[in-house]
Amino acid sequence: MSSTAGTKLISKQERNMVKLPSFILGVIGGVLLSDGWLQLQSKNRSINACLHFKQSLAHSQYVWFVYNIISHYCSSYPFLTSGTRAGVRFYGLEFFTRCLPCITELYPLFYIESKKVIPHNIYELLTPAALAHLIMGDGTALPQGLIICTNSFSLPDIVRLMNVLMTRYSLECSIHIKRRPSQKIEYLIYIKECSMPHLRSIVAPYFHSSMVYKINGKIGRR
Repeated sequence: MSSTAGTKLISKQERNMVKLPSFILGVIGGVLLSDGWLQLQSKNRSINACLHFKQSLAHSQYVWFVYNIISHYCSSYPFLTSGTRAGVRFYGLEFFTRCLPCITELYPLFYIESKKVIPHNIYELLTPAALAHLIMGDGTALPQGLIICTNSFSLPDIVRLMNVLMTRYSLECSIHIKRRPSQKIEYLIYIKECSMPHLRSIVAPYFHSSMVYKINGKIGRR
């Protein structure tokens, strides 16, 4: 599908006609499982949602990769953002989609009381493309195996996701505990080294070249 960036506003009838093919749904699902988020214009659920996605400027190639896949659903191009974290200025690249009913349909799957969750139908949603984008967004390479940074999700959500990795994709996984200096406990999914060749065979076709290091065991980048 061609890009619609820079085109005029579309009518309500046109918005209602827009659908998400299975591959696009997988990409968006993977992005939402990592650094993407859905935003409603108001608390009135009759207002449509849009997808936002942002990464650090170091990962701008990946942002453009995702954007080019779903640009048909966007009215504008990625733009530069900046902020301050721990007193340090940082820059990122962000884009967002149009507000569409087909994206709004994802909101009750991924959000409960405005908090992002792992959907209950994650078995169906976690396609190979979705898994690839989850890892590209939140994967961390280790000398042996791979960590998926699921810090923002609850333990039951993480167990639900890990069960799908084990049952649908036959990956050997475990949960790692990370304790913050504040004593807050976070839970991460560890994919074992013995499963990495199988994981690469599943997700490699959907990977951008700038992110391949995450599944090739090359550490030192994030």
